Amino acid sequence: QVQYVESGGALVQPGGSLRLSCATSGFSFSSAAMNWYRQAPAKEREFVATITPTYGVTNYRDSVKGRFTISRDDSKETVYLQMNNLKPEDTAVYYCMSPSVRPVSWGQGTQVTVAS
Repeated sequence: QVQYVESGGALVQPGGSLRLSCATSGFSFSSAAMNWYRQAPAKEREFVATITPTYGVTNYRDSVKGRFTISRDDSKETVYLQMNNLKPEDTAVYYCMSPSVRPVSWGQGTQVTVAS
């Protein structure tokens, strides 16, 4: 059974930093691309970042480029999202998911709130 367990969300002031983690199980993590998504209140879930297997090539949505960094630890089957210089518009529930795995499933997410 595929599982995603996100953690690390918190209330943080603008300009602050957080590191999200997503522990996975139930699929071949080392051969799977991994994505982070987020969903703000009353908005559609949106793509945030992706990292490929093997070579760890990354890509980001424009609004987080230069502030967020996705990484992975295949030995721990975990993907991370380092978020720096956080802005109020980053407030959302953050989810990880592998686009390589079917059927699609989601974890519970982790809440990130950026407010002063």
